[in-house]
Amino acid sequence: MCRLFGMTTGGPRVQARFWLLDAPDSLSSQSRRMPDGTGLGWFSLGEEPVRDRAPIAAYEDADFCAEARDVVSHTFMSHVRYASTGKPDVHNSHPFVMDDRLFAHNGMVRGLDVIRSWLTDMDLARVGGQTDSELVFAYVTAEIRRHGDTIAGLIAAVRRIAAEVPVFALNVLLAESRRLWALRYPDTHELWVLKHDLAEKGETRHMASEREPGRVHVSAHRGPAVAHVLASERMDDADGWRLLAPGELLVVDGTDTTSLFPFDPPAHRISMDDLSVTEATSQT
Repeated sequence: MCRLFGMTTGGPRVQARFWLLDAPDSLSSQSRRMPDGTGLGWFSLGEEPVRDRAPIAAYEDADFCAEARDVVSHTFMSHVRYASTGKPDVHNSHPFVMDDRLFAHNGMVRGLDVIRSWLTDMDLARVGGQTDSELVFAYVTAEIRRHGDTIAGLIAAVRRIAAEVPVFALNVLLAESRRLWALRYPDTHELWVLKHDLAEKGETRHMASEREPGRVHVSAHRGPAVAHVLASERMDDADGWRLLAPGELLVVDGTDTTSLFPFDPPAHRISMDDLSVTEATSQT
């Protein structure tokens, strides 16, 4: 199955190299099993979302490796893809960008023609690929605009999808500048969160411990900082990893987190037995 990665400090700009390249189970390592596309997204100094994508594995992508080493931001999102819907193509690689938000998805939904019927021509014009993920994001974006609130729009979109189309898994990362939403839905695939403190003292330096040297590189910032890391699987042996509960929507706003449980089980749940061989392979 695809793998998700997200990280935010809520303010201090950091590097994510440890998680993307150097961790025992880094995203680059995971991409050896997920070879159909990679992408890295972050927020610029002007607080605009930036992303770079390619239809190849992360460990083979020189741009991904260079950006993982060099990019500094307070919020990151990355994804390595095993295709279930849509061929390996740059337009099908995550994360996607709409309305200054980043989005990545792990899982599968059906009923794409139904979801398309909920969207206007303007909404559909934003969709450049063939994935269920990008279509879901277009609908989430439309609901956020309609509600005028990110949480309300995301909840409304997922509730309708869960009620009206078949769902196998809908694990989602959604990011705005300094804010991150993570959904594990229902319980098909795992999604983990790790909170760790960054003891800041003065100028730029590597935040390191004896056990995890160089985990995060932090830009100049005074006072304590906290990073929240979201991942489809635990990326190192830190004790603090927590598995999100089925149906949990974790809201990371700055350094504060809130867990919401606003969803009923899918009305038309897809089981592994319902999948084709190709679909089942992509979701294992």
